[in-house]
Parts: sequence; structure tokens; C-alpha cells
Amino acid sequence: MYKIIIIVMTLTLGRFAMGADMCAAEGEMSGKAESSFVGTVLATTNASRYTYVQVNTGKETIWAAGPVFEVKVGDSVSVEGGMLAKNFQSKALNRKFEELYLAGSITQAGSGGVNQSNGAVKLPSGHPAVPGMVRAATSTAMESIQKPDGGKTVAEVWAGKTDLAGKVVVVRAKVVKVTPKIMGLNWLHLRDGTGPEGANDLVVTTKAEVRVGDVVTVSGTLNTNKDFGSGYKYDVILEDATVVAK
Repeated sequence: MYKIIIIVMTLTLGRFAMGADMCAAEGEMSGKAESSFVGTVLATTNASRYTYVQVNTGKETIWAAGPVFEVKVGDSVSVEGGMLAKNFQSKALNRKFEELYLAGSITQAGSGGVNQSNGAVKLPSGHPAVPGMVRAATSTAMESIQKPDGGKTVAEVWAGKTDLAGKVVVVRAKVVKVTPKIMGLNWLHLRDGTGPEGANDLVVTTKAEVRVGDVVTVSGTLNTNKDFGSGYKYDVILEDATVVAK
């Protein structure tokens, strides 16, 4: 069953990550988690509605592709939410990339982002949803978020994960990232300002549609050490949650 799920997830990521050119391309996803980079552009080219850049990060040189934007050699850019694709064949460019990061966004470093509004990346009209593309600004204040009656904070969920495993847990937090339509569910990242780095973010799956920046109360079954294979493993995840916006 898990093998079928992973095949579906991989195909979904491959098809929806980059639109027409990317859907037609051949290659395989690495299964690694999303990566982000900052570096200097060594080369760039456009294909359809997408911009390809070769970036020197100071440690390595990578190729990445994201929604089209203005850039030139020598610019500093930030590559966000990149999923690594190996042996990627771009038919629009008639070129094969041994490794290419399919990015949620590529922006001028320090610019605060281009084609963005309220932390969300704006795609061309009619473009399919891109996994990992919608994310909130890291400076969002969360001091005013209060724990729900009978519920837990994000930090308390992480601290009590062993005892809470298999139980219904209620959390109120802010949506900081949305990955839509993977295996028929929307994948949310929630934070409420509690917990140290590494234990301050709660992954939630739900059929409800929410936006980055929404403060929501979620109720779902907590599971631990959930491994979907191909690197998609979660120490803590709240599944099949109901969501109520504040």
C-alpha cells in the first residue's frame, strides 16, 4: 500500500511542480526534503513561463527552475522550496539536467520576493497548484495565539508525542505553509510560537482548504514516526484533521 502511495506522490510532485514543460519532462524525484539556497547566478535562460538559473552557493553549483522572473548573470538570488529532480529532460530547452531543483520560487536575494502578496507566490493565470509554493513570511508574530480549551500547544504536542500517539489532539496555530492536493489531501505546517527549533512546527493533513496566515483550530489523530517511504518521514503528524478558522 505504501509503495502505491509513494508512486502517486512522486507522480503528483513531478507533474504539478512546474507546469507544461515540466509535466512533459522525464526524470525522477530524489525523495529528499525541500531545500533552499542563496547564491550568485552563473547562467540563466527562460523556457515558456519558467526561468532556469545556474547558481553558485559558495559550496556548490546547482541548477534550479521556478516561475519566470527577471534575472541576469551576477545577480544574487534565493531559491525557495526546491525539490531535487534527477535526470530531468526539458523538452522546451532540448536539454537534460543531471540534477535540477524544481523551486516554489526564485527571487532576488534580499528583495522580499517578486510576484508575491501576503507571503504567497503568484503564478501565471491558469497555472496548476505547485507543492510547497505558498509560505508565510518568517517574521509573522504569533504571540497572541492562545491554546484552545482542552487542547495543546505545538510544543506540548512534541513533548508529549509518545503518550498522545493514536489519540485525537486539538491545536490552535497559524498556517505557515500549504502543500495542496497530495494524495487527495492538503498538507499544512502550523506554528504557534512555542517550542524550540525542530519542535516548533506541526504537520497536519486535511481536506479543508486554508490560506497561509490563517489562524486555525485543528483536530485530528496524532501519529508518530510515520514513514511514507522515499524520505517522506514525519516524527509527528496530525492526520485527517478537521479545521476551523478563527
